Amino acid sequence: MNTIPTAIPGVLVIEPKVFHDARGYFLESWCRARYEAIGVSCNFVQDNESKSSYGVLRGLHWQTAPYTQAKLVRVISGAVLDVAVDIRRGSPTFGKHVAVELSDANKRQVFIPRGFAHGFAVLSREAVFAYKCDAPYVPHAERGIRLDDPALAIDWHIAPEARILSEKDQHHPWLSEIEPWEEKACV
Repeated sequence: MNTIPTAIPGVLVIEPKVFHDARGYFLESWCRARYEAIGVSCNFVQDNESKSSYGVLRGLHWQTAPYTQAKLVRVISGAVLDVAVDIRRGSPTFGKHVAVELSDANKRQVFIPRGFAHGFAVLSREAVFAYKCDAPYVPHAERGIRLDDPALAIDWHIAPEARILSEKDQHHPWLSEIEPWEEKACV
């Protein structure tokens, strides 16, 4: 397994070892001991999966305390641009983001610690996106930031007129309007 640090400490790109043969491929998408060795020591309690078509943007979401989540994300089929935005109060990288292309071809994963808003844009005809969370989804604790906030300057690789957003994601506040997240350790 190869681990690639990003411009924001704590956000990691992980390249699992992939074994190919005439039958196809095999990879470990999660192994507690191997991931703990690279600093990912979360107790994941929920797995989620979504299927979306080209142009769908989901996010930028997070949950408030005490329901905050760390996530380990990956793409099973297709390709997405995955984005994590630092929303930690007092962080030197507050408002900065990491954007990584995840696909069924590169098999990369991204670990997103607590204290980050998360979202993705589907770049392929369709994509199946999967992620592990260290806390369950709690609808009343969910918050978001506008995907098109100029303060974030995220290039989603999807023209604005081709973007497909949920009603909810169209009405999130700007970064300047959110209550910054108070950092707590991943447990």
